[in-house]
Amino acid sequence: MRTGLHAGAAIAALIAVSAPGAFAQSRDQIRIVGSSTVFPYTQAVAEQFAGMTGMKAPVVESTGTGGGMKIFCGGVGPDHPDITGASRAMKESEYEACTAAGVDSITEVLIGYDGLSIAHAIDGPDLDLSKAQLFQALASEVEVDGEIVANPYQNWSDIDPSLPDSPIQVFGPPPTSGTRDAFVELVMHEGCAEFAAIEALDETRQAEVCERMRQDGPFIEAGENDNLIVQRLNADHNALGIFGYSFLYENTDSLKAVAIDGVIPETDTIADGSYAVSRPLFIYIKNAHRGVIPGLDDFVAEYVSEDSFGPGGYLEERGLIPLSDEEREQVRAAVEQGSQMDRFN
Repeated sequence: MRTGLHAGAAIAALIAVSAPGAFAQSRDQIRIVGSSTVFPYTQAVAEQFAGMTGMKAPVVESTGTGGGMKIFCGGVGPDHPDITGASRAMKESEYEACTAAGVDSITEVLIGYDGLSIAHAIDGPDLDLSKAQLFQALASEVEVDGEIVANPYQNWSDIDPSLPDSPIQVFGPPPTSGTRDAFVELVMHEGCAEFAAIEALDETRQAEVCERMRQDGPFIEAGENDNLIVQRLNADHNALGIFGYSFLYENTDSLKAVAIDGVIPETDTIADGSYAVSRPLFIYIKNAHRGVIPGLDDFVAEYVSEDSFGPGGYLEERGLIPLSDEEREQVRAAVEQGSQMDRFN
């Protein structure tokens, strides 16, 4: 029996208190928010679900990981979404916001892995950048001659003469995005660790230097819609873009990857860990809505089916890196049982 779902009547009664009218009659369509990286995978499952069941396809909105968490944790009832996608794990502060709003039974679902990709137009020069060089290109402050100064670098060749003599212009995600969080953690932090003067700073100042992206032009926040970044790269062949591997995978006819520390993001290099900028992807299910929102149980079952997130499944065909056999079985069992996440308990 699912955690927090002891009786369908009890759930309906609970929701009737928190929202006007009967829940099932208030909304007959699943609603999903969250990560732009997870969006294409969820959209694919939504289309498959609609085709298999004849029900309305779920409404899937790309709000970014942080934005999705805020909406998802807003409460229980027909005015609040059933699922949110995330390109990072839920933060403790977000979990606390959920529970404070009555969203106190959530199943955390690891759906697979993704490479955080940097790419540019297919006819641009081949590039191989280190994490240290990316930090130097994109940080608000950098180390120059042993001093921490405002970032002076305008061209890639300013950082290293072997790099192109072209302006640094990188389109990336906003602070509300899980992709931004992952980029800061996996690239900026690791890149800044290469500089002795930054490593010598106290913890607070070091975090500030390592995490703050420059705002003087070379780094451009491009919103939560990764497709817009792809369009901008096709319009400006000197520009680079930061997004999940699925968007690179879907646009290999017009884009090519930048190698990071000598490794190109590909299915095999992400899966075996040799591409060192990879991350887990999640969906979070609001258990109070299960058994009440029509089709929700069937939808989440389809999401974790072998045909969906297993090896050779239609999500792998869209760029998702599948979990191991053991991990998939654990995830499937948690979804079937409605296991409540307990990382913060």
